[in-house]
Amino acid sequence: MGEMIFVLAQDVPPPARQPDAGNWLLFPALLFAMLTFMFLTSRSQKKREQREREALFSRMGKNDRVLTVGGIIGTIVSVKDNEVVLKVDESTNTKMTFLKSAIQRVLSDEPAGAPDAGKR
Repeated sequence: MGEMIFVLAQDVPPPARQPDAGNWLLFPALLFAMLTFMFLTSRSQKKREQREREALFSRMGKNDRVLTVGGIIGTIVSVKDNEVVLKVDESTNTKMTFLKSAIQRVLSDEPAGAPDAGKR
């Protein structure tokens, strides 16, 4: 009986494990899928923003009030190919020329009760 206890108490080495190749292939595949998804999402968002900017530029016309990226508010006097002439001061008839890309938004399109319209 004593020998049987010693036989059962012996330390049995665990079976040798083979490296699992599936785990190593899973990480690069997931990484590739995430990067592809991020690239396609950002690209479609850029295209949508570009279409919105082009629509803004096509809507701009004489006598529209606009806001530039520099914070200047003015009224459009004329629109050329890539330029917009704004009247920024009524009393001195001051006019400034900007690139179309410097126009952030058209203020004439906003409703009168908009939260940012004229409250400061």
